[in-house]
Amino acid sequence: MSKRSAERDAANARDEANARDAEGERGDVVAEPRVLPVVAIVGRPNVGKSTLFNRLVGGHDAIVEDEPGVTRDRRYGDADWAGKAFRVVDTGGLDLAAAAHDSIVKGTWKQAMRAIEEAALVLFVLDGKEGITNQDRDALEVLRKSGKTVLYVANKIDGAKNETAAAEIYELGADEVMAISASHGRGINTLLDGILERLPNAPEFVETAPERPIRLALVGRPNAGKSSLVNRIVGDERVIVDPTPGTTRDPVDTPFSYDGKRFVLIDTAGIRKRAKVNAAMEKIAVAMAEKAVGRCDVALLIVDAKEGISEQEARIAGMCDEAGRGLVIVFNKNDLVDGAEQKKLEENLQRQLQFVPWAKVLHCSAKTGRNVRKIVETARHVYDSAGTRVTTGALNRFFEGIVERHPPSLYQGKPIRLYYITQASVHPPTFVVQVNFPEGVHFSYRRYLSNQLRETFHFEGTPVRIITRRRGGKQHS
Repeated sequence: MSKRSAERDAANARDEANARDAEGERGDVVAEPRVLPVVAIVGRPNVGKSTLFNRLVGGHDAIVEDEPGVTRDRRYGDADWAGKAFRVVDTGGLDLAAAAHDSIVKGTWKQAMRAIEEAALVLFVLDGKEGITNQDRDALEVLRKSGKTVLYVANKIDGAKNETAAAEIYELGADEVMAISASHGRGINTLLDGILERLPNAPEFVETAPERPIRLALVGRPNAGKSSLVNRIVGDERVIVDPTPGTTRDPVDTPFSYDGKRFVLIDTAGIRKRAKVNAAMEKIAVAMAEKAVGRCDVALLIVDAKEGISEQEARIAGMCDEAGRGLVIVFNKNDLVDGAEQKKLEENLQRQLQFVPWAKVLHCSAKTGRNVRKIVETARHVYDSAGTRVTTGALNRFFEGIVERHPPSLYQGKPIRLYYITQASVHPPTFVVQVNFPEGVHFSYRRYLSNQLRETFHFEGTPVRIITRRRGGKQHS
């Protein structure tokens, strides 16, 4: 090991130890240690910060829409350039005037300030076409007070003829202004060179393949307390919490560690009935929340215990089942529910979500912290359960007993012969049954097989898929 690598490993160990010491009562739940230098993208609303974030990290996770105030929480992504690595954080717009009377804008401002505090470099993004505004000047005053290194970026400069529009920015006292078009990619390479010039201690980029973190998506109706639970789990006010329904629009990925295992929490916009989703931005947010279910490992369906379960929770649970994701139903705000309401809630659960009886159920309170730690523990158990592989010998023994005790019904007057069963995949556990008439295996019998597999091999909190296939022919599921 080189001296530089040893020093870096020692520094990482110190960061992890300091993070653990800072956790106090939260024990094993620690924030992901910050290893890479952070570059914060800041500026007033609607100057193209999220588009630039996507360009730098090479992804399309942030909502990009021509509407001020779309990004509200801090969003992180890793970038590399010329063999060096750094971390980029996207922030909401700095609007000092609006923050004085709007609680959500104030929360956005607070998130941006936290990003500035942890940044080694700040990219101050301005609209090169529109020119300098009073909002820009207010934001710059905040940056100057922070004492951080600032790199001025004039965005929306789509061609050489527009570069003169960026000259006005030098009036703010900038030593250098980077003229770019984040949407078209113009000037991005030069900007990346400028970033590395100001990050002399950026570590070497190393292509590694670490164990992938378990991805948990918090889904549910608006105002069920999803963001509050994120903050309680990670122990840091990383996302805005506001009583106004629909505060979260972007799916926000928050990494953390628990008991030596890496996780990512995906906080999503609340999902409402589509008939009630009128604003274009909220439609996009709902689509991204649905997409989050598709890219998570375990979905946490957050239900307001006072409100109970509606057909909307049933639709979301069905979405998780269809996507083959592990599911934990989390009743939040349990501190507000009395005994009678608790009993009614259990009855409501059995009635509305009877089609996912395998889902794990928890009662917690983001406000008091009750059972919040258990959410992570249960999600990990569900993830491990969904990844279980059953040996061929154990499956054969199981299959022989099942067929003998409960053979399938006749199909068009002919007996259905079940030859053997194999496990095809995990996440979710998927089994293939070789039969003579795949189309003759009724849905109820496939459900019976999945329930027996679940009971025998302890698949908890995850769907179990059964596929019937003619030997050498087509399959049915």
